[in-house]
Amino acid sequence: MTRKMTMIQAITEALDQKLAEDPRVMLLGEDIGRNGGVFRATDGLLEKYGAERVVDTPLAESGIIGSSIGLAMNGKIPIVEIQFLAFIYPGFEQIVSHAARMRYRTRGQFQVPMVIRTPYGAGIRGPELHSESVESFFVHTPGLKVVAPSTPFDAKGLLVSAIEDKDPVIFLEPTKLYRAFKEEVPEELYRVPIGKAKVVKEGSDLTIFSWGAMVREALNGAKQLKEEKGWNCEVVDLRTLYPLDRDTIVQSIKKTGRAVIVHEAHKTAGLGGEIISLINEEALIYLKAPIKRVTGFDVPVPQFSVEDDYLPTVERVKQGIEETVLF
Repeated sequence: MTRKMTMIQAITEALDQKLAEDPRVMLLGEDIGRNGGVFRATDGLLEKYGAERVVDTPLAESGIIGSSIGLAMNGKIPIVEIQFLAFIYPGFEQIVSHAARMRYRTRGQFQVPMVIRTPYGAGIRGPELHSESVESFFVHTPGLKVVAPSTPFDAKGLLVSAIEDKDPVIFLEPTKLYRAFKEEVPEELYRVPIGKAKVVKEGSDLTIFSWGAMVREALNGAKQLKEEKGWNCEVVDLRTLYPLDRDTIVQSIKKTGRAVIVHEAHKTAGLGGEIISLINEEALIYLKAPIKRVTGFDVPVPQFSVEDDYLPTVERVKQGIEETVLF
């Protein structure tokens, strides 16, 4: 059975069902209990599972993440909520020095099965440090898996897979999509595999690679250019940022010969550069034009009045496609 749900509802349901299924699962974070989380992702779970499994923590990201690493090494499956991605910096050392390295450091004697959930991205009129897209920090760190869903269906399935993974997973939730739309989501537990991209629209003239909130901009740009110029663009939702689904990326380029990469993170050292390098290494001879990046700018995410000018828009996506197709 399926029901139409928003992304935040799908995330809450995944947490609820895994708490019910596995007594090792527990939630930790600031205001996640009595308040239900800043975006209400954990609303009602304290009453259902108690304060020992839905833990309201102090405002101390390093302590939250460090404690969760210890819990994970001793038989628990902690799911951490960091209120916004840019609030994670005080806990960054715990992530890169301990969570990501523990399996390697102990030669496999210890694993760290934990999930760090965090809203990210602009478009909701959040103040400074509430709208960052700094996924590159984490995809550059061996030992971490990094996931970014773009739909309610994928959010639930990927979160279940992340909770069941034996390694730490950074689970990036695009705030702009939390309540943006609904889609059919199965009531039962299901899994979307980590490390597998999805071709959300088939095409032959060009491939758009994207993830998170920007997938909708990519789809809208592709749709409009199909109507205006007859170009048939393929759209690939990466879903997992590390490990990348190299096969899907390369196979799509071999089919279309052109690519535009759309992400809201800063352009310099953004994940788009890594995707270009991968294509150059494995599919260069198939390219008919240079690869274009449509991204956020190399500035802090600005305040409300100019926030929309920072984000990639449908018009910027269309311009990138036109420049690539007409090269």
